Amino acid sequence: MNNGLALTPQMGWNSWNHFQCDINETLIKDTADAMVSTGLATLGYQYINLDDCWGELNRDSQGNLAPKASTFPSGIKDLADYVHSKGLKLGIYSDAGTLTCSNRMPGSLDHEEQDAKTFASWGVDYLKYDNCANTGTSPKERYPKMSKALLNSGRTIFFSLCEWGHEDPATWAPSIGNSWRTTGDIEDNWHSMTSIADENDKWASYAGPGGWNDPDMLEIGNGGMTTEEYRSHFSIWALVKAPLLIGCDLRSMNDVTFELLSNKEVIAVNQDKLGVQGKKVKKDGDDEVWAGPLSYNRVALLLLNRGSSNSNITTYWTDIGFNSSTIVDVRDLWLHSTQSEVQGQFSAQVDSHACKMYVLTPH
Repeated sequence: MNNGLALTPQMGWNSWNHFQCDINETLIKDTADAMVSTGLATLGYQYINLDDCWGELNRDSQGNLAPKASTFPSGIKDLADYVHSKGLKLGIYSDAGTLTCSNRMPGSLDHEEQDAKTFASWGVDYLKYDNCANTGTSPKERYPKMSKALLNSGRTIFFSLCEWGHEDPATWAPSIGNSWRTTGDIEDNWHSMTSIADENDKWASYAGPGGWNDPDMLEIGNGGMTTEEYRSHFSIWALVKAPLLIGCDLRSMNDVTFELLSNKEVIAVNQDKLGVQGKKVKKDGDDEVWAGPLSYNRVALLLLNRGSSNSNITTYWTDIGFNSSTIVDVRDLWLHSTQSEVQGQFSAQVDSHACKMYVLTPH
């Protein structure tokens, strides 16, 4: 979608994974405050995104969507103004059907122009557009209407398609959106996270500046995985240029969660201006090598152990796009240490469900 946005994958926060429908304006303002006070905002996390359940079940007398009076009494424009005052951006949620997925709000089907103009008038910067109550028609018919409406709204609004990968959106959504879900919803466990990574992987060649594959939001900090599993989650999402949308309670995250989400070197891989999605290049049982090119002829490398015991994982330069004679410096992005003058291959011990992540810089 050529609206000048998403030259690198979007970064921010979304309410759904942790709060579901239990949201209100105070929570959103406090989250914006926390994004700034923790320093996450300066690392690139900029969108504060409302998910489902922010609105009334019925449109107002003019047919406009209306914020829920009991939970957003000051209105969405007031909320956007507050979020903007913090140097951040506000995202909102709607659905390309007759109702949203919670059944608690009207969808935007046949109201695309009106709703896009409403969002623009409120100062909204981002729209996540879901696929429930969709009357059985193809997303290829419904999503372009909202894309066009957003472009005509008078405001530049990031368009995040959420049709769950049903009709292979990677093959058609780049012209109409800035990101598109390639999978069903993530759950806060190892099996869900890794299987979603596998499913997203096959669309790698379709992503690039302006439009990204979206394997769903981050679960880090929600408690369902171990620290090493969450480290793997963050590392894979960074390598595959997925949106980095935090899904935990920023007001009460612990130091471990913060340490994972704030790794500048891992974020830099995700935000690399070359914009090429990394992918799985080698699999040997439970041992996997993921890699992708970065700017300045560098390569990002991820050694992932999906097994139940630790393993020694080796990658050969020919697996990851280097000439076997190339000499590189290997930077460990989690230990923040560098090994110089490595040639031909590289090995590391990787614990169960853990990963090692590197940037390789050729001499």
